[in-house]
Amino acid sequence: MPQLNTTTWLTIITPTLLALFLITQLKLLNSHLHPPTPPKFTKTKPHAKPWELKWTKIYSPHSLPPQY
Repeated sequence: MPQLNTTTWLTIITPTLLALFLITQLKLLNSHLHPPTPPKFTKTKPHAKPWELKWTKIYSPHSLPPQY
Protein backbone atom coordinates (compact mmCIF):
# COMPACT_ATOMS: atom_id res chain seq x y z
CA MET A 1 0.00 0.00 0.00
CA PRO A 2 1.73 3.21 -1.14
CA GLN A 3 -0.29 5.45 1.24
CA LEU A 4 1.49 3.98 4.25
CA ASN A 5 4.93 4.65 2.80
CA THR A 6 5.75 7.96 4.57
CA THR A 7 9.07 8.59 2.82
CA THR A 8 7.40 10.46 -0.07
CA TRP A 9 5.02 12.52 2.08
CA LEU A 10 7.49 15.37 2.54
CA THR A 11 8.18 15.60 -1.20
CA ILE A 12 4.44 15.78 -1.93
CA ILE A 13 3.30 18.06 0.92
CA THR A 14 6.07 20.67 0.56
CA PRO A 15 5.44 21.60 -3.12
CA THR A 16 1.69 21.45 -2.53
CA LEU A 17 1.85 23.94 0.34
CA LEU A 18 4.25 26.13 -1.62
CA ALA A 19 1.91 26.17 -4.63
CA LEU A 20 -1.11 26.99 -2.47
CA PHE A 21 0.80 29.79 -0.75
CA LEU A 22 1.92 31.28 -4.08
CA ILE A 23 -1.56 31.05 -5.58
CA THR A 24 -3.15 32.81 -2.62
CA GLN A 25 -0.46 35.51 -2.65
CA LEU A 26 -0.98 36.15 -6.36
CA LYS A 27 -4.75 36.32 -5.92
CA LEU A 28 -4.39 38.80 -3.06
CA LEU A 29 -1.97 40.97 -5.02
CA ASN A 30 -4.25 41.07 -8.07
CA SER A 31 -7.42 41.83 -6.15
CA HIS A 32 -8.50 45.45 -6.40
CA LEU A 33 -9.76 46.63 -3.08
CA HIS A 34 -12.11 49.57 -3.07
CA PRO A 35 -10.62 52.73 -1.58
CA PRO A 36 -12.18 53.68 1.74
CA THR A 37 -15.01 56.14 1.40
CA PRO A 38 -14.50 59.46 3.16
CA PRO A 39 -16.78 60.05 6.14
CA LYS A 40 -19.84 62.17 5.50
CA PHE A 41 -20.17 65.10 7.83
CA THR A 42 -23.77 65.84 8.59
CA LYS A 43 -24.86 69.28 9.63
CA THR A 44 -26.47 69.27 13.02
CA LYS A 45 -29.06 71.76 14.10
CA PRO A 46 -28.03 73.92 17.02
CA HIS A 47 -30.11 73.17 20.07
CA ALA A 48 -30.59 75.06 23.27
CA LYS A 49 -28.27 73.91 26.00
CA PRO A 50 -29.38 74.56 29.56
CA TRP A 51 -25.86 75.45 30.67
CA GLU A 52 -25.79 78.35 28.18
CA LEU A 53 -28.75 80.07 29.82
CA LYS A 54 -28.22 82.68 32.46
CA TRP A 55 -28.92 81.07 35.81
CA THR A 56 -31.34 83.15 37.76
CA LYS A 57 -33.92 82.28 40.34
CA ILE A 58 -36.34 81.34 37.53
CA TYR A 59 -33.90 78.80 36.07
CA SER A 60 -32.83 77.40 39.38
CA PRO A 61 -32.78 73.58 39.22
CA HIS A 62 -34.94 73.33 42.35
CA SER A 63 -37.74 75.39 40.82
CA LEU A 64 -37.91 73.29 37.63
CA PRO A 65 -40.15 70.22 37.47
CA PRO A 66 -38.26 66.91 37.80
CA GLN A 67 -37.07 65.45 34.50
CA TYR A 68 -37.30 61.69 34.10
